[in-house]
Amino acid sequence: MDARTLHDIAAIEEPLERARAASNAMATLQGQSVELSRIRRGAIVEAQGSGMLQDDIARFLGVTPGRVSQMKKAGASDHKAPTGPTEPRPRVLVQRALPTPPSTRGSKSLYLTEAEQQGLTPERKMLFVGQEPASEHVATGLRVEPGQDVIARRKMFWANDAPVRISTSYFRTDVGENTRLDGEGFVLPTLQAAIEDLGHRFGHATETLTCRPATPYEADLLDIPGEWVVQILRVGISTDDVPIHALETICAATRHVFPIGQAVGADQF
Repeated sequence: MDARTLHDIAAIEEPLERARAASNAMATLQGQSVELSRIRRGAIVEAQGSGMLQDDIARFLGVTPGRVSQMKKAGASDHKAPTGPTEPRPRVLVQRALPTPPSTRGSKSLYLTEAEQQGLTPERKMLFVGQEPASEHVATGLRVEPGQDVIARRKMFWANDAPVRISTSYFRTDVGENTRLDGEGFVLPTLQAAIEDLGHRFGHATETLTCRPATPYEADLLDIPGEWVVQILRVGISTDDVPIHALETICAATRHVFPIGQAVGADQF
């Protein structure tokens, strides 16, 4: 589904018709996710049948060999999501501190720093950078209309080769368009530095935690069919009372623990 379709649905005047259109679109997306998983699995099996090694396939797709194995399993069933894990998985527990200590959040990578401190081998990959329609909760955090285009920077994280987290930074277009915030790849030295270079100063933040079933997209990426995720939305507000950065983190619930600490001193976006 493209941004134009989402804008069209959001513009439907009658609220119940708008709700029905949104429900129909969501059902279509779920079906497409299942079908795309099946197509992807068939393509991988065909490539291996022609003699390609799994390591070569992983390198071409930009994922780990273990992830290729997961992709092959994703479309192999009768397309009915199981009620729980279908096989044992590596026992990986990643700590996600709430609130995050300023020294950790201000490091090159919050996740890499946290994971390494816990003795894990972390990996990360940028999945998407571009504009997309804001979901309702992101729109509320950034104080824009639902469906309005925002800049999204979506990343995927692994620990000891197990997928554990999807994280997306959202910015209003009047904050980040035509800046380093909408550029490809990781922002160096840090995203925080890029925000401050634009003249913004941190005032305060709100952090909302929600536990819910994984969407088909999340379940596929995190390899958690039938499981739940923990969604953390952190909105950083500037000293001028402008919501600058909405960070949505989707954590595989069974692979995380959440130590809660007292907020001390200043923090960052």
